[in-house]
Amino acid sequence: LSAASLNTYTQPTFHQPLRSIYVTIELFDLKFRISRDTMPRQSPNIIITGTPGVGKTTHCEILAEKIGARHLSVNQVVKDKECHEGWDDEYQSWIVDEDKLLDAIEDDVKEGGCIIDWHACDLFPKSWIDLVVVLRVDSTTLYDRLKARNYPEIKLQENLDTEIMEVLLQEARDAFDEEIVIELQSTTSEEMDTNVDRIEAWVTQWKKDNAEP
Repeated sequence: LSAASLNTYTQPTFHQPLRSIYVTIELFDLKFRISRDTMPRQSPNIIITGTPGVGKTTHCEILAEKIGARHLSVNQVVKDKECHEGWDDEYQSWIVDEDKLLDAIEDDVKEGGCIIDWHACDLFPKSWIDLVVVLRVDSTTLYDRLKARNYPEIKLQENLDTEIMEVLLQEARDAFDEEIVIELQSTTSEEMDTNVDRIEAWVTQWKKDNAEP
């Protein structure tokens, strides 16, 4: 090679086939994600929300077993996948990193058939959710339940105020279309059984309405 041609000479590389493989994999992954994101869900996603102590987890566990859904306990996900920024000693709870949380559950939720169990709902994208259930209890029952859990006084009072002022119900109505938000009483075991039956019936109807022709 002449000195002049060295300026334009390109050394052969054996990495080009690897690059092609990486590009192919990335394109496949992109196509898969697009396909998954646009594919209709076979089962609905439901949020069961409400003030701590209203019976969210009990509802979720019973309902998940009856309809074959996945129970996504946000508290457990936050702990297991470290979707938090540390521990709050005053409130005795994790400081949730919402971006990490959404990333952690995105794949499961987009497949459908998830029951999300948490005290908040307004961070979840509207496109993920088909039904929002806000559980309510009377303030006396809520106080007794939270006291039995040894809640710190500041946290107990804050949750009572939240329930009395219907804060979480209003948040749900602000975050989602009102027709998919329902309010259910959850003070007694009879009300809980009725709630589960109603939601199960709704899921059955949703599947009929959204079945592929």
